[in-house]
This record gives sequence, C-alpha cells and structure tokens, in this order.
Amino acid sequence: MLWLRSTFFNLSFWLMSIIMCILATPLFLAPRGWTVRAMNLWSRLTMFLLRVCAGTRYEVRGRIPEGAVLVAAKHQSMWDTIIATTLLRDPAIVMKKELLMIPYYGWYSLKTRMIAIDRGSGSAAIRKLIAQAKAALGLGRPVLIFPEGTRMAPDAAPDYKPGVAALYRQLDVPCVPVAVNSGIYWARRGFAKRPGTIVIEFLDPIPPGLDRKAFMAELEKRIEPATAKLVAEARGKTPALSEAAD
Repeated sequence: MLWLRSTFFNLSFWLMSIIMCILATPLFLAPRGWTVRAMNLWSRLTMFLLRVCAGTRYEVRGRIPEGAVLVAAKHQSMWDTIIATTLLRDPAIVMKKELLMIPYYGWYSLKTRMIAIDRGSGSAAIRKLIAQAKAALGLGRPVLIFPEGTRMAPDAAPDYKPGVAALYRQLDVPCVPVAVNSGIYWARRGFAKRPGTIVIEFLDPIPPGLDRKAFMAELEKRIEPATAKLVAEARGKTPALSEAAD
C-alpha cells in the first residue's frame, strides 16, 4: 500500500507540475507578483496531493514570521522548500545556483527573485548573498536560508555553513530558527512518501547583535534539540519509522 500510494502521489505531483508550468508560461511577461501567486498555488496543490494520495499531512507550531526577517531552517527534504512558499509571504529563498538550470523551476525562481549563490566562488558569493538579501528585506520579504546548505538525513551530524552567520551580522534583523521532521516522511533520497504528520516548528527569534561565534552556537543549540525532539515524536507515534530516513 505504501508503494502504491507513493506512486500515485509522485505521478500526480509531476503531472500537476508539468501542467502548471505550461499554463503559467505567459507569466514570464507579467508582473513578478503574479508568478509569486502561481508558485504559492503550486505549493498548496502539492500539499493537497500529498495529503490525499500519500496520507501525509503537516502541522505548524510556533509563530510564523512576517516581514523583513531572517529565517534559518533545518533542511531534511524537498518538502521544506515547497512549504516555505505556502507559509511565508513572498520569501527570498537562498538556493544553489545549479538549481537555476532546472527548466521552469529555475526560470520561475529567477522571476520571483530567489537568491541563487555559487558556493564555489568564496567571498564573492557571500558579498552577492548579502546584497541580494538586503534588497529582499528592503521590499519587506523574509529571507530563508538553510544553514547546512543541503538536505540532511534526520540523524546526521549538523554541519552549519558560514553563510547564515554572514547574513545575520550584516542584515541586523532577528533570526527565526526552524525545526522540522520532514525527512522521516519525505526522505531526501527515496521514492516513498510515508503517511503521518510532518511538523514544522518556528522557534523563538534570536535578536540581532550577537557576535559570529555566539550566534552560530545559539542557532545550533536551538535548532538541533528541537529537531531531534520532533523526529523522536514522529517515530514514537509510528514504530515503522524507527529507522532514520535517507
């Protein structure tokens, strides 16, 4: 049954995505806000299909941030980026430059002014990241970054990169940490989409003004235990999820 429902979801998801991409093509000539709304609709339809086809729901805990704020989220699954455009209002998501090469997804990311960085360009990438993030905040948009830079398995050791600290120091806005257990239900690698309830939790903001070392320590101290608690909660409810997803 798991594989049947997962197959149904994956086929439905890709078919819906292809149809929406084609229908939304004229939006490349329209104002940016129209594309933002189309991306929000795509995200909501994905959550609907995930619930109907795979039996996977989600729950939001904590206060969803609004306006010009830095959001630093744990990243376990593709689900994390999809839900971001559902919950956050017009977020500027920091993403790998390579993702811009994906047809339609990359094009729409450019149209909605996501922040694409070339991680191989060193300090130049950090300067570009900060400049684009400041521009996004100036428009009242939240900036979302995944501090580890890539999806991590639920039990993997944390590996926070310096980009989030550079943003925190230069933007001078609160940073909202986010914990999640999405990797249990929608693995970073793998076909299955497991039934249950993904929990995303917005934690208390870290005020601006900390030095780099103190901020990184505080960010990890907040995200990692909260994430571990959510993962344990999911496994406690469903014994079949006792092994880490990957």
